[in-house]
Formats: sequence, C-alpha cells, structure tokens
Amino acid sequence: MSGPTRRNTVLDRLRGALIVSCQAYPGEPMRDPDTMRRVALAARDGGAAGIRAQGLEDVRAIRGALDLPLIGLWKDGAEGVYITPTARHALAVLESGADVVALDATDRPRPDGRPLSASIAAVRAAGGLVMADVSTYEEGVRAAALGAHLVGTTLSGYTPATYDRKAAGPDLDLVERLAGALDVPVVAEGRIHSPAQAVRALERGAHAVVVGTAITHPTTLTGWFAAALADGRV
Repeated sequence: MSGPTRRNTVLDRLRGALIVSCQAYPGEPMRDPDTMRRVALAARDGGAAGIRAQGLEDVRAIRGALDLPLIGLWKDGAEGVYITPTARHALAVLESGADVVALDATDRPRPDGRPLSASIAAVRAAGGLVMADVSTYEEGVRAAALGAHLVGTTLSGYTPATYDRKAAGPDLDLVERLAGALDVPVVAEGRIHSPAQAVRALERGAHAVVVGTAITHPTTLTGWFAAALADGRV
C-alpha cells in the first residue's frame, strides 16, 4: 500500500475508535511478546480498532497475529526522551511491522543530539506514519508542522513542565485545544480509566482514544481494588 493510500486507510480505520495499548513493564510476569500478542488478540475480540505496542519483538509478534492498525514504539532507557528516541529506533520499529511509529515529540534534548525532524523525516521517507507523543500545546503544533501524521497527548503529566497535570485524569483540555488548531488527527492518550472519559475525549475533538492501563495492566487494576478495600476496612 503506497503513501497517501496507506495513511488514509489507517487514519480512517481509527476514526472515532478505541486503540488498546498492550504493554508490560520490565520485570513483570506479562513482559513477554507472546503474552502481549494474546492480549492484543483479546483486545481485538473486544472491539479494539487498533493496537499500540512497545518493543520490536512485541511489534513483530502482534503484526503476525492480526491486521489491525498497529502503532509501535521502542522504549530505550527510563528517563528523559526514551520513547523511540532516535531515527534508528524509529526505523527499526517500522521495519518490525508497525503502521505508525510513536515517538517522543517533546521539546527535551534527544539522546543522539539530532532534532525531532530527523526522526519524522526518516519514517516518512521509509513510507511509514508518525504519531508524535507530546506534553504541551506548543509541542503538538511543532510536531504537526514537522510532518507528524497524528499528535497524541500521551506525555501530558509526564514531563517536568506538566507534572502538575498528572493527578487530574486525562488532559482533555489539551485534546480540545490541539484538535481545534491542527489539521492532523489528535489522539487522546494518558490516564483514561473509564468508558465515560473515553467518550468525553471524542466529544472534545479526539480522532481516536488510546487506553492501556485500565484494560491491559492487571497489576494496576488489582491495586485499585486492593487499595479500595483496605481503605474501606480502615
């Protein structure tokens, strides 16, 4: 499938839909490509229109199992810019089978010293799509201007400039502001923990909604229930 056709097909399939993030953290029992493949299949059967996955092996495993639009990323490190931090990482994700490469598009310095534009240009030249994970309005505007095909609110609340937003649930104000300003689709992602919040994201202008923890992370879900019961006993 060629450039514009591929882009339009992927974006149309995701319009107004749910994307499920299938990821596990290092050291967790579910941190295994075949487990994430099975989680992705379960999400598809539940109605997910797309999958977001981390790691080259996970992307390959999921790509081989289903034909939903696949957003891939590669987390390398644990601080600063570590979501698909360089053009090398981005191209590896694309070559592993992702339709869309998600990358950190914040204004923080990248580990190889190269600009964000280099990663976006590399993916575009290779025929892939780019999802820019941002934390602020200004970052979203810049990413779109540099050629990102989608802009996600993924990192709002997770950068020093936006830590104060983390406790407030999903940043729907940022979704609405970006959706009103950009010509590219805006994806709502980050701390969406209920169907009602997902619906509100679409009402505020999101093209699609990514949900991860509330669907695919049993450790966190168990913790919510355990903490509530413990509070109730007190």
